[in-house]
Amino acid sequence: MIAAARAQQSSFVPDWVKDAVFYEIFPERFANGSTANDPPNTEPWGGEPTPRNYFGGDLEGIIQHMDYITALGVNTLYLTPIFESTSNHKYHTKSYLNIDPHFGDDATFKRLVDSCHTRGIRIILDAVFNHTGVDFFAFEDIKKNGARSAYLGWYNIYSLPIGPPTRPNYECWWGMGDLPKLMTTNPDVQNHLFEATRHWMEFGIDGWRLDVPNEVPHQFWIKWRALVKSINPGAYILGEIWDDARPWLKGDQFDAVMNYRFRKACIDFFVKGTVSVARFDSTLSKQRLEYPGDVNFVLQNLLGSHDTERFLTLCDGNVDLMKLAVLFQMTYLGAPMVYYGDEVGMTGRKDPGSRRTMVWDTSKQNAELLEFFRSIIALRNSSIALRRGSFEAVRVDSARKVYIFVRRHARQTATVVVNAGSKPAQLSIPVQGVDKELSWRQVWPANRKPNYRHVRAINVVVPPTGAAIFFGEKKQ
Repeated sequence: MIAAARAQQSSFVPDWVKDAVFYEIFPERFANGSTANDPPNTEPWGGEPTPRNYFGGDLEGIIQHMDYITALGVNTLYLTPIFESTSNHKYHTKSYLNIDPHFGDDATFKRLVDSCHTRGIRIILDAVFNHTGVDFFAFEDIKKNGARSAYLGWYNIYSLPIGPPTRPNYECWWGMGDLPKLMTTNPDVQNHLFEATRHWMEFGIDGWRLDVPNEVPHQFWIKWRALVKSINPGAYILGEIWDDARPWLKGDQFDAVMNYRFRKACIDFFVKGTVSVARFDSTLSKQRLEYPGDVNFVLQNLLGSHDTERFLTLCDGNVDLMKLAVLFQMTYLGAPMVYYGDEVGMTGRKDPGSRRTMVWDTSKQNAELLEFFRSIIALRNSSIALRRGSFEAVRVDSARKVYIFVRRHARQTATVVVNAGSKPAQLSIPVQGVDKELSWRQVWPANRKPNYRHVRAINVVVPPTGAAIFFGEKKQ
């Protein structure tokens, strides 16, 4: 009864996200497809990023690299903001109804959406509804007309006239005067944001990522979800919540969140080595129990984003360590996300270091790492168990830093062996229950062993900082 109740409670998530592999693109730094829309003083591609400089990345650049994206194997794009803004990251919204002119126009965006869908790739956009830039029309009107402004109630203005962003006399995001906070409880503000939501969903987008949604009242998101789902019941709603997100995951607001807690657990275990295998397992188990059942399948599991250090930098350049963490990410419960450039070995500290221009010069890419990403993503895409199977930890060996888990689906069982230790691990993995009737084969590393049939145990030696994956399937 409890299991059935949990399944019913969690049925609100879009089913397609269980098969998603996300690719996050920061448009200004991905590719410059058209120099005609470059901002003034655009710098040469590959230069040193700063909080305010530009390199000319745009939507056309994404379109021109769709073959690369397709070959990587990802099937859902997440774009950071693309609406008109005076900042390079576009979180200072000037207009919710216009594509930033340095990124392109409505026609360019429509071509991007259509190009994605033709290739079986979905696309979600970043919604920044908590605050605007100071050049947003409503804020500009208050600066001009003061107490006579029809938009006075759109913001929390402490006194008039409005002061400069360096001395804000109005509520703003984290005290940043260039990001005045919208009053989303105001019906006129809601109507404007709902209008923008309808406008972009008419282009056929597949969902939204919500910026700092914990600073917007729950009632707004309840209304907004109802609107989004009325337009497209299968649209994915993803919140940027860094901690426990249970208040937003009851079925009336978000479908999932960016799983920064997963990232922290992976950093503590794989990178820092500050937690044991047992602690790593219990941390993830606790997280799974806190959310409704199906939500765990659609959480966006990330190792890095535009707001964090590059994962390879955290690994101090240790590619093998990064590969092991990525393999775990791609075989664990949830929808993995790749931050653009991680797959070719890009490095960088937090913003602006994590927002360097994409490395397109193949001589400067880590070709072996790129092939690893393509292979492990392809393996996930080919496996119903890795995408939709249940999760069970079957060996938690803190002494040797070995973690073995099983993903079971009606059509397939996947056994994943992770050796985070510094020595080879010789293992005998019991095959139990219904799994004894399956035909087993080692798929990672590929073709290393012949098929097993009706075995009681799988014997394997896993190298240090290495892994092995086995598939068990019914004989045809």
